[in-house]
Amino acid sequence: MKKIKMEIMLFISLMGVFALFFFILTLHQYMEIDRSKIFSQDVDPLPMKKPTVLESGFELPVEGATGYASISLNVRENVDDFSNVVLQLNPGDGFVILEETGDFWKIRRLNQEGYVRHKNCLINLPDVMPSIIYNISNSKASLMKSLGKNIPNITGQKLYDVYDFNERLNREEYAVPVLYSMAKKIAVAQRKALENKNTLVIYEAFRPADVQKAVVSNLMNLASQDMEVKEGISRSPWSTTWFINTGVSNHQKGLAIDVSLAKVIDTSKDQIGDYEYQKIEEYEEYEMPTPMHELSVLAVRFTVPISSASKTAWQTATFTDSMNTPAKELQTYCTDAGLTPLASEWWHYNDLDSVSEENGTGNFYITEIYSQVPKRSES
Repeated sequence: MKKIKMEIMLFISLMGVFALFFFILTLHQYMEIDRSKIFSQDVDPLPMKKPTVLESGFELPVEGATGYASISLNVRENVDDFSNVVLQLNPGDGFVILEETGDFWKIRRLNQEGYVRHKNCLINLPDVMPSIIYNISNSKASLMKSLGKNIPNITGQKLYDVYDFNERLNREEYAVPVLYSMAKKIAVAQRKALENKNTLVIYEAFRPADVQKAVVSNLMNLASQDMEVKEGISRSPWSTTWFINTGVSNHQKGLAIDVSLAKVIDTSKDQIGDYEYQKIEEYEEYEMPTPMHELSVLAVRFTVPISSASKTAWQTATFTDSMNTPAKELQTYCTDAGLTPLASEWWHYNDLDSVSEENGTGNFYITEIYSQVPKRSES
């Protein structure tokens, strides 16, 4: 009897082993079939998220871009002018823009977040318009000359340093701050240029006040020793301030750019974060009336001075004979976008809509870049 019970127990055990073996074999076959389906061409792979292409305005969103205070500003707890001040910004202080709500940016600086009116804020232009060519010559070797003559202590010198690695763009790039309202107009001008297989080439935007004063001082010293230079910056009906502002210029206020034009030869699609834009791989600058930053009557745009405070006076002004087709085309791009040309410099454009009593004086240097890779909103 005991022997029979043992045989029954053995039989049951063997049946359990066989059942387990059969289960494992079946599971393995199922997994092999399922795996083949996964890798089969008949099964669509997981869909890739297509990059966003912004069809108008900026090429990249303001979220994640670097901003700067142009004057002293209060950063508040809420989107208003009355809530608690969580942080005070000094002129030139940088921050990352987190989002835009009406007339306010939500920003972060020194691990503190809050809201600030963007009216008196600068934005780093390459962060939102990376297709533009940036060649900030005063940040590497100044091109400034007068009648083709070197200006001592200026020509060939690095007058300030704004070239650094930009995490958002994943490359070294200049910091090019302009008032936010002006940046929108520059974007319009660049898009129009690209439609015609051209591109803007920006040589300067914000210029520190100390640098402005240094150029004035050294140009005046040169003119006092060289009568030809003196005549070149003061020949009637022009005067010295038309070629280098002896006070606070619009460059210090963040509402001026010095810009040229180039022909686009080759482009590629480049993706930054969740966004795609047209990257210029190769270009060739057009020949312009003079080299960039020729501070003399050689560079004048119009035959006579016109008010630099007027938004419309330029419309009836007469071009000098030196204003060639590329220079005129550049003016069309800029003026159609709402910028105003300066009579004495073919390269200089102002945003007179941004002029106010609150404009800054540029008594600071740009030293920080906070830019972050832009992510598409899921909302």
